[in-house]
Amino acid sequence: MFHLYIIQNPNGKLYIGQTNNLEDRLLRHNSNQNKYTKNKGPWKLIYSQKFETRSEAVKLELKFKFWKNKKRVLAWIEKQSKS
Repeated sequence: MFHLYIIQNPNGKLYIGQTNNLEDRLLRHNSNQNKYTKNKGPWKLIYSQKFETRSEAVKLELKFKFWKNKKRVLAWIEKQSKS
């Protein structure tokens, strides 16, 4: 099982990623073991979705990263929570 996840720090910055071990990945983000999130936390999980394959998770991850628009990503999350 693979997860697409979106985390947010207190300043509102988003990080989008995918992993096969969500709990461990969040721990690594919050213990400064990731180059892009180091010293920018604490990070809070705001969205996750499970997929059968890594390629499915990567497909959605790349879609969000292509948008390059935090407001659009947050609006998408809000829409999903209402569904």
